[in-house]
Amino acid sequence: MPDDLLEFVSGPPGYSPIWLWFGIALLILVIAWYALVFVATMPSQQLRRLPGVERAHARVLRNRFAATVRTLTQRHRAGELSAEQAGAAISATLRSFLYQATGTRAQYLQVRAIAAGELAAAAPILEALGSAQFDRTSTVDVGRLGEATEELIRSWT
Repeated sequence: MPDDLLEFVSGPPGYSPIWLWFGIALLILVIAWYALVFVATMPSQQLRRLPGVERAHARVLRNRFAATVRTLTQRHRAGELSAEQAGAAISATLRSFLYQATGTRAQYLQVRAIAAGELAAAAPILEALGSAQFDRTSTVDVGRLGEATEELIRSWT
């Protein structure tokens, strides 16, 4: 066998380094995905204590609850919800927001207890919403209350 044919006999070519970097990037992506899912499904009381996450959590909470209040206000203005229904739904949304944002179980507190505690800024709105919900002779404008509630939620710190 002539020696000039031996130059064509060799092992398989090596892998491209692109595959190594692609594998590392995919591994990092999977780890980041699991971390995101883990953080996104944590209870609010734990998220409020995580450094770096508390601001993002508060912003997401404010945006989500403000959007819910805006939807309820629009449904009331469109005539889909009566003043009593809208007042009840907005009040429940505000109380749920207060619980998620502060950890104080506002769903179970009376307005006087809310006014006396750290949630005092929400007491006037909750009182007016209660009036709209339970007093048929009330002249409370639920549309304006919805806007005030949305503003309270967006400005909550």
